[in-house]
Amino acid sequence: MPDSPNSWRERFFRLVPAFDSLRTYSWGVLGLDTMAGLTVAAVAVPQAMAYAQIAGVPPQYGLYTAIVMTTVGALFDSSKQLINGPTNAISIAVLSAVVGFSEAERIPAVILLALMVGLVQTGITLLRLGDLTRYISHAVIVGFTLGAAVLLVLDQLKNLLGLTAQGSGEDHFLKRFWLTMSHIGEVSYATISVGVATIAIALALHWVNLRWRLRLPEFLLALICVATAVWGWGLDQQGVKVVGTIPPELPSFGLPEIEWSRVRELAGSSAAIALLGLLEAIAMAKAIANHTRQKLDMNQQCLSEGLANLAGSLFHCFPGSGSLTRSTINHLAGATTQWSGVISAAVVALTVVLFAPYAYYIPRSGLAGILILSAWRLVDRRELAYHLRTTRYDASIVVLTALSAVAISVEFCVMIGVFMSFVLYVPQAARVHITELTLTPERVLRERIATDPVCNRIRIYSLEGELFFGAAPELEEHLGAVGETVKLGVRVIVLRLKRARNTDAVCLSVFDRFITRMQAENVTVLLCGLRPDLVKVIESSGLRRRLGPERVFVFEETGAIWSSTLEAVRFAYEIIGQNVCGNCPRHAKSLEEKDGWYFMI
Repeated sequence: MPDSPNSWRERFFRLVPAFDSLRTYSWGVLGLDTMAGLTVAAVAVPQAMAYAQIAGVPPQYGLYTAIVMTTVGALFDSSKQLINGPTNAISIAVLSAVVGFSEAERIPAVILLALMVGLVQTGITLLRLGDLTRYISHAVIVGFTLGAAVLLVLDQLKNLLGLTAQGSGEDHFLKRFWLTMSHIGEVSYATISVGVATIAIALALHWVNLRWRLRLPEFLLALICVATAVWGWGLDQQGVKVVGTIPPELPSFGLPEIEWSRVRELAGSSAAIALLGLLEAIAMAKAIANHTRQKLDMNQQCLSEGLANLAGSLFHCFPGSGSLTRSTINHLAGATTQWSGVISAAVVALTVVLFAPYAYYIPRSGLAGILILSAWRLVDRRELAYHLRTTRYDASIVVLTALSAVAISVEFCVMIGVFMSFVLYVPQAARVHITELTLTPERVLRERIATDPVCNRIRIYSLEGELFFGAAPELEEHLGAVGETVKLGVRVIVLRLKRARNTDAVCLSVFDRFITRMQAENVTVLLCGLRPDLVKVIESSGLRRRLGPERVFVFEETGAIWSSTLEAVRFAYEIIGQNVCGNCPRHAKSLEEKDGWYFMI
């Protein structure tokens, strides 16, 4: 039976959430979205030009990215306030990916990179892997942000000081930085003055905004002020480098230049940037959703990022993601739907057409000042301090990720951070705790303490932990120690597995070998407290059949006083019969006595 028009319409609305919002749109919502869009555009114009400078391409490519990616991202975003486009972190990663290319190759390389990033992100969406991003530690993101901020400041110092970049693209960033700083005697004081003035004006406007609760576009106004000064005093003739001519035209359609040698060279970076972009966008979307209470579709958000980068690659854009700064401004400015992003992109496009010639005198040191100020604000110092002082695990992840961003590569530092997260987490997760239990003369089953007499006929143990392959060595060690009690005359071993989780084949084989060894010693092993998932595993492996079904006691949510553990202990005393030791409590002789047993663990 063919789908009804309504079902097709609902599918379309799920695919393009921006159009779904039109069903409840109003003039009031349009007013809020328009005001937010105008506010975001005022920030987007200088930011886009600055981020293009970071990525190593002319400023107009940043503006193209702020137009195309913002539009496409807004249409498909699950988040109603997220703004896509060029971002600080992604621009640094792009620079790191293409730094080895010549000036002539760099522009086609970043456009191809956008295509590859979009394909990876779309592939993640089609495989429905978007939700897996939640398993990446937030400490990795904090460390990446810190590393990216440090890298950004170091990279922009040459522009702030008026120095010429030294070294070749094949050199490591730190080597190029050192070579550039070795020419510190060649600094341009006029350039420094312009950069410092830009920072000072932006800080003053920020104070005004806070003091009088205004929403002045501090970065844009700061750049207008210093650009006017450069033009009025002819500072561009005195060594102050300026942006130069920006074509007053919108991005045109064009297929990326695909060269397989270039594809192979960018493959690793594209995967890293794709993952980084998703993490950045999803983290920002979640942060806003915590305030708006919006329910997000993570897979849809991944699709949005992928489509935005794919569309961007067709209109001469470099890779982008969800912007921390512009998304926050969009939310605080009152954006209600995704259309605020579309309005923002339209205003940026209008600005390019009408005002591009006036951008000629924007000083590069002014953009550097804006970027250094952005780097300072990029790091949430309270969150950083929280992660550094909370646990060694979090502190280690933050520091290692940040150091790898600066010392190795910013686009791979996230992968390094994720890898280190697992390396440091696995030993913690692989901890298996074993507790010996005892049955007192009063027939109370509880944790054994040092003063309790030791029973040399029946031993009862509770195992707790994640029983995956990483825990196998420790589990084998614990069971080996338990097996040594056979020398003392122990005839029955009860293993309580109620708190054993996620048992895999490796740990199951450890149990299997232990049980086989005990059977060879004529010792009975009883398993109790097994939850349904563990029962299914031991049945499918054949362990239950080899052990004997009557020796497996399944945990049941019955609320009864006695449990599967008590039942197993009763059965253990039936097995030994009269072969008790001096420390054995008098055991129950009939089923009717079961209510006299108590469980205190």
